[in-house]
Amino acid sequence: MKFATFTLADARGAVLAHALQLPDGRLKKGTVLTEAELARIGAAGIETVIAARLEAADIGEDAAATRLGQALASPDIRAEAAATGRVNLYALADGLFTADHAAVDAINGADPGITLATLDHLTPVNAGRLVATVKIIPYAVAGAALDRALAIAGAPVIGIERYRPRRVGVVATKLPSLKASVMDKTMRVLADRLAPSRSRLSREVRTAHDEAAIAAGIASVLPVSDIVLVFGASAICDSDDVIPAAIRRLGGTIIRFGMPVDPGNLLLLGEIDGKPVIGAPGCARSPAENGFDWVLQRLIAGRVVSANEIAGMGVGGLLMEIGGRPQPREASKGPRRRIAAVILAAGRSTRMGANKLVATLDGRPVVAHVADAALASSAAEVVAVVGHEAERVRACLAGKALRFVDNPGHAGGLSTSLVAGIGAVCEDCDGAVVLLGDMPRISAAMIDRMIAAAEASAADAVIVATHGGRRGNPVLWPRCHFKRLMQATGDSGGRALIGELGDRVVAVELGEAAGFDLDTPAELAEAGGRTA
Repeated sequence: MKFATFTLADARGAVLAHALQLPDGRLKKGTVLTEAELARIGAAGIETVIAARLEAADIGEDAAATRLGQALASPDIRAEAAATGRVNLYALADGLFTADHAAVDAINGADPGITLATLDHLTPVNAGRLVATVKIIPYAVAGAALDRALAIAGAPVIGIERYRPRRVGVVATKLPSLKASVMDKTMRVLADRLAPSRSRLSREVRTAHDEAAIAAGIASVLPVSDIVLVFGASAICDSDDVIPAAIRRLGGTIIRFGMPVDPGNLLLLGEIDGKPVIGAPGCARSPAENGFDWVLQRLIAGRVVSANEIAGMGVGGLLMEIGGRPQPREASKGPRRRIAAVILAAGRSTRMGANKLVATLDGRPVVAHVADAALASSAAEVVAVVGHEAERVRACLAGKALRFVDNPGHAGGLSTSLVAGIGAVCEDCDGAVVLLGDMPRISAAMIDRMIAAAEASAADAVIVATHGGRRGNPVLWPRCHFKRLMQATGDSGGRALIGELGDRVVAVELGEAAGFDLDTPAELAEAGGRTA
């Protein structure tokens, strides 16, 4: 690839390196310069451009990123379409993300212009989460360099070790100093920990804090459990303390006592009849991440956790709350952020041939299903953007406690409605969940789940609904991104911005509802609806 300053006469077919603001509009960087673009540039009085000219053996950035992304994809990881030399890869399953460190390094060593960034090895992920990104830095790379990277990517480099739903038995010991309410809370926190993997509590037994009672408790839960957890009323202090002694009494073995993760130092891992038994550290009663999570998640994913693996957790194992890290908190009882709901209901329904929003489904207009869900949710306000056949859509929503916003430019695409709706959100709202008016299966509970996810995430996190790990709608945008959203054009909405935000995108799996919309007469008929 030749990167240089070209005269306009020599620039035909080259790739523009820097955006140009011309009298008749902006010419984006990355544009392949045709005679038409060069005429526009010349008309503006510009005589030279900085550009890149691909050579015969070069592979363009998008083509190169696509090939490498597809090579890294698998049944559990999906590669998105390339844009500006970038391909994002997303999990299609819940589990532990895995990465071959040496292979990732080798791909990045194939050529400085080829980059692959991933999450840490064994990071817990949910379906829909961004796990890796391929970025081709220059506008093209040499074909030979790409071939070197592809040869490495031919073997498994990244993957997902899927969670396997487990039956988890619990033995909890009692002492006068431990309140029953604390033990009850421990079980609620545990249930939340098990939920992502769809594991369940098989049996809970509360016993005295002595060797014989604990052994009897373990023996009673072991037959109905795949993993046994022992929550001691007092922390394990020694490898001969009552909990490890109870494991040995039943013929079990102690794999490791003590781990280089803080909080979590006093974890014990044992085994009885091939089933893992964890002596939980005191921090396991808290919802904050700790060493207990690391071991439990790996066991649920089917990994055999060895003493050496635990011993190797020290790097990155300092999880204690320090000045530079905010204190964790339990999920709030209700959303504290004020989130608006914006319904995009201005489209022309060109594929339907008639206005799908006023079509009838289950005895109500399609758009009314979406509005009723938004109004029944905890959204602070509901805004409906109307345009095409605005009066008919208004009539379908008559009497509902929402605000209408007109979009006279609705023919310009989805983004025009997005801009109108975002611009109308009250200033005291912290964000907005954007709903499509033709998605009648989205419920109030689903909207609340997205708002709760926003409450539990970073202030700049975008919450995206997924179905089977694939991105869908709705999308919840925090206010900090409103300015960028207001610059959206065409029918892409905020899709490009989501692609740029990377790990600030949080996926919430809503199932089929997040991918169910009504675009054609056949889809409407299959759903049991009819046009108005």
